[in-house]
Amino acid sequence: MAEKKYSDKAQEKVGKVMKEYKEGKLKSGSGDKVTSRKQAIAIGISEAKEEGLKIPKQKKSK
Repeated sequence: MAEKKYSDKAQEKVGKVMKEYKEGKLKSGSGDKVTSRKQAIAIGISEAKEEGLKIPKQKKSK
């Protein structure tokens, strides 16, 4: 059986950030409005890591 990659709390955190992004309320560290979906996900994962939630290590490209 496949192992779960992200903890439930981490998934909730990324979900909340994505909701902010869709509403147009998400801001980056510099205060600019986030316009990229990938950037929004990265912010959610970063915030989850800061809270100590289970996040898998990023795969390295060859």
